Amino acid sequence: MRDPGRRQRHPRRWGVFQRDFVRFPHLVAAALAGIAVFSAGALSQGDLAITIVPRLTGDADPMGDIKTPPLDHPIVDDVKRMRNYPEQPPIIPHSIDGYQLTLNTNRCLSCHKREFTEGSGAPMISVTHFMDRDGQVLSDVTPRRYFCTECHVQQTDARPLVRSMFRDAKDIGVTQQ
Repeated sequence: MRDPGRRQRHPRRWGVFQRDFVRFPHLVAAALAGIAVFSAGALSQGDLAITIVPRLTGDADPMGDIKTPPLDHPIVDDVKRMRNYPEQPPIIPHSIDGYQLTLNTNRCLSCHKREFTEGSGAPMISVTHFMDRDGQVLSDVTPRRYFCTECHVQQTDARPLVRSMFRDAKDIGVTQQ
């Protein structure tokens, strides 16, 4: 008597595979061609010497100290700059050297938080900084907008690395006179 919990083996398992080979001969041919190509490629690589590619970083020790180039000078004229495109975060128009920006302290909020803007004369941070990802308005700055320098950068006198072809949207389609 056969055990009902035990699976019966297929008596002609090779017959199943044979039937698939007959049904899909193009797949079998493709598989054999692939094996042949990979085998030929592996055999042809045996006689080639390994070439060492030079490092992209030059001869400097990758774990050594590298002299950091000096930072560009911040523009500290406190002039509010025009934004180049809609929804661009405003540029920081003053020096932020020495500002603490940690989990416990955000020096930016000491001037830009709503209750301090009258005394400091700084613009208040946008109401979007008080909204969580679900659109709920919070009483304080949302954690995802707490680190200002993730979006806002300080204006410097740096030379552009590449020539800019940027044109303002209002200038596109207007012919030069």
